[in-house]
Amino acid sequence: MTVQARKFGYGVPWESLYGFSQALQAGETVYVSGQLSHDEAGTFIGAGDFELQTRTTFDNLDRVLKQFGAARNQIVETTTLVVDLRENFETLARLHAQYFDRHRPTSTAMGVVELALPDQLIEIGAVVRLDLET
Repeated sequence: MTVQARKFGYGVPWESLYGFSQALQAGETVYVSGQLSHDEAGTFIGAGDFELQTRTTFDNLDRVLKQFGAARNQIVETTTLVVDLRENFETLARLHAQYFDRHRPTSTAMGVVELALPDQLIEIGAVVRLDLET
């Protein structure tokens, strides 16, 4: 059986520049590209403010979920890239736990030297299963 892929993009310039989708659904699984802190026009938000960037990044993850009719408790995995992980880990852990509440997806956090945008401190990708009960 062949499965049709369904894609989602915000329409921001870097999607076509780098040739990727924000999310791609294959069957009952949605693969979400690393989300970052930007508004709907693609303007970066929160230079120097790790907590604001993290909250905005989770808001953008919610926007992706909405496009697929998915809920947070259908996320089965997150991958988080963080500049200065040691300095930012406690804030990341607190906000990740708040975002997911009692749901506990698998999660990997990695420290990196830098990310795509000069002021970017965090990027969060996810895998979502649409066939999980909400």
